[in-house]
Amino acid sequence: MFGRIGIWQIVLIVIVVLLLFGGKKIPELMKGLGKGVRSFKEGMNGEESDKASEKSSQNTDTDEKNAK
Repeated sequence: MFGRIGIWQIVLIVIVVLLLFGGKKIPELMKGLGKGVRSFKEGMNGEESDKASEKSSQNTDTDEKNAK
């Protein structure tokens, strides 16, 4: 009963959203959502590059200790 969403339920949801927010507000909401997702992805990529730079600096420190 609740497992399937038909085309009419989706149309009804879209109509309700349009009535609540209006046609002008929805693009602004989507723009903000897009900026949030982009910021999140950049943050995740930043963490990965930070981890890689930490590993390379640790390897450099270890190499310097071994050279002495």
